[in-house]
Amino acid sequence: MYLAPLNYDRYFKKVFKETDIAKKFLEDFFDITIENIELLTQKHKITDDAVAVEFDFRCKIKGHHIIIDMQQWFKPDIVNRFYVYHAINSALQLEEMPNKNIFINEEVTKETKDYTKLQPVITLIWLVDDILNFTEDFVSYNMTPEIISDFISNEKLWLEKDIQKIMKEREIAINQLNNDTKNLSFLKKNKLIWAFQKNIVKNEKFSKYKPWFELAEKTRNKLNTKTDFIQFEQDKIFAEIIRRICKDVLTEDDVKYIENYDKFWDGVKRYEQGIKIERDIEIVKKFIKKGYSNEMIKDGIDWSDDEINELRNDLKH
Repeated sequence: MYLAPLNYDRYFKKVFKETDIAKKFLEDFFDITIENIELLTQKHKITDDAVAVEFDFRCKIKGHHIIIDMQQWFKPDIVNRFYVYHAINSALQLEEMPNKNIFINEEVTKETKDYTKLQPVITLIWLVDDILNFTEDFVSYNMTPEIISDFISNEKLWLEKDIQKIMKEREIAINQLNNDTKNLSFLKKNKLIWAFQKNIVKNEKFSKYKPWFELAEKTRNKLNTKTDFIQFEQDKIFAEIIRRICKDVLTEDDVKYIENYDKFWDGVKRYEQGIKIERDIEIVKKFIKKGYSNEMIKDGIDWSDDEINELRNDLKH
């Protein structure tokens, strides 16, 4: 092994705590120029009873609070988990939010937070293995008026032959989307972005961010060698990444960390695979009992005819 796995928590944080590296990644991924980047505290205790929440990376740029979180393997709760992280990154702004006074009457004023100072949050979830059933490099979710999704998914509307009726519905939806009364546009500036390493390295699409994910993917191979990274050494930023996770700087503790990390996650994957198999069996059983054909069952689950027929025979007995 020439480089330690960049996707492992310890090395991801070791790399991204360098401001210049984090800045360049964000510039490449979002295709922007960043004049200033401010690193923010990553570990927080939200309530007396809650365990600490720790972000992999957190910063502030151009009036946005940014989280980058690396997610290894498959986990069933990642949508809910990162929605909470996203919301927490908004709430944490209360720590530095200035107060303002509200006039009640001549004798009474009330002090409250000045919420106009709240900045949008962008949460970037770097998924190593999971692709959430997407083929794109990444997908982005934000908060827009419900009428937008209703317009897109209205099958009856799209069968309408009168184009003017469709355009009228579109105009109504666009008017809601563009209504910026009292800063309503703030809502759609907040985003959860899911970036899929497996898709990015597989897709042929040229992008500024692709080399970052290619480098990470190459480091996953425990037999990686120096020649695997020659193309990256010509770039100042990537050369620094290589220096930070090169075997020459790894300690004995680092080696143990990698070994233990692999053993732990192999166990997790086997456990989750076992759960998935058990769940799939129960689903197929229900389909068989309802009289579904093999073709109908295979539309919803990745089983072969032989596997389905074997379960059919087991149920008969």
